[in-house]
Amino acid sequence: MDQTQVAEKLVELQSMIEMTSTINMEVFYWWCTGLMVIIHAGFLAYEMGASRLKNALASGVKNILAFAFVIPMFFFFGWWIYLAMYNGFIPDFEAAAAGLPWSEYMGPNLTDNASGIFWGAFVLFSATTASIFSGAVIERIRMSSFLILAIILGSVVWVLGASWGWHPTGWLTVEWGFHDFGAAGAVHMVAGFFALGVIINLGARLGRFAPDGTPIAISGHSMPMTIIGLMLIIVGFFGFLGGCIIYAGSGQWTTIFGTPLTLSAVSFNTLMAFSGGIIGAYVVTRQPFWMMSGALAGIFSAAPGLDLYYPPLAFLMGIVGGVVAPLADKFITNKFKLDDAVGAFGVHGMGGLVGIVGLGIFSGFPNVVEGAPDISFTGQLMSAGVMAALGFIPGFGLSWVMAKVGFLRVPPKAEEMGLDEVEVPLEAYPESVPATQDNSTATPTSVTA
Repeated sequence: MDQTQVAEKLVELQSMIEMTSTINMEVFYWWCTGLMVIIHAGFLAYEMGASRLKNALASGVKNILAFAFVIPMFFFFGWWIYLAMYNGFIPDFEAAAAGLPWSEYMGPNLTDNASGIFWGAFVLFSATTASIFSGAVIERIRMSSFLILAIILGSVVWVLGASWGWHPTGWLTVEWGFHDFGAAGAVHMVAGFFALGVIINLGARLGRFAPDGTPIAISGHSMPMTIIGLMLIIVGFFGFLGGCIIYAGSGQWTTIFGTPLTLSAVSFNTLMAFSGGIIGAYVVTRQPFWMMSGALAGIFSAAPGLDLYYPPLAFLMGIVGGVVAPLADKFITNKFKLDDAVGAFGVHGMGGLVGIVGLGIFSGFPNVVEGAPDISFTGQLMSAGVMAALGFIPGFGLSWVMAKVGFLRVPPKAEEMGLDEVEVPLEAYPESVPATQDNSTATPTSVTA
């Protein structure tokens, strides 16, 4: 074999190696996206179980429709916003050109193995924000108003947060040194504070508070379904975290900021934070619902530093998140008479806040994004304030307008009848467990929901 043939063979081998690396990258994000769909199976079961029987299917349909509407809206303008708005509110039209719906990158293209896969992971992040918000407002919000709010949150609001603080050149990172590996800010804080803004205007479910303001517990029809749903969310969250990682081919894994990490670090710290969250919530509540919700809060509380923490520190952050989430929910319930049906603000809003500020407290980590300040308490605290405001202000403002025009909430009569009867032409359990019952004719074996 002469030198020319050897050179040609080497070029061919190099091309094969590069294509193998590209395909491996595609496969990695393909399965991350598939795992993230499990998050939504979990939210579906979680919210249906947390609803009373008369509202179970309506809660499920609400989740399904949010998923269906957010995906095309993110295609048409959400991805463009992420690419364009990293500097604030002034778009970079050149950088965002690849995200235009008619761009060559936004469809089948044999020269582009990356755009669709990254878009797929991001659109599942978008759907997650809508599902977080969904649980807080079950059993009394209009389906139409919910969908409008979910689309705005999932395709505009959180995307701004991601572009500002979860982008290689986002202004929060390059100006304040913001670091948030697992999107505790852009996804969880923004969605949790958006939900808080909405429930202030939505009001509590009928019967949630006594005339003197004393909270009255409203139990869902299936706690086992809720707990299983929460566990499914945790399973899917490993796909979520995989989507937070950049596959660098022959090089080291990196965060979305371009800083190096390993899957081993994420594995150590995620599992330690998960267990810490369960323990923290168990200590303050003893309730299986809050134990599993605390597991989520524990992961969110460590999420910003999963690439950096020593595992015992991630465990400590998980415990703090598991303690804070139920206490925060109890505080807004008792103090402000707010009805967050599944504790979305406590778990996601406060869990994310603990995570972002906590990384600032335990800082001392260099931010290896070129030219960016090191990670600091001040930078993390100010960035957390931006994420909280970005979620709360649109959530409160939009829902306030909807409430003023009578569009936000279902009428009291519909709420009493149950949303399944007025919005879903189907019974959840038609053969065994009636959704409504006349107690005067009930038999000893009847079940009332």
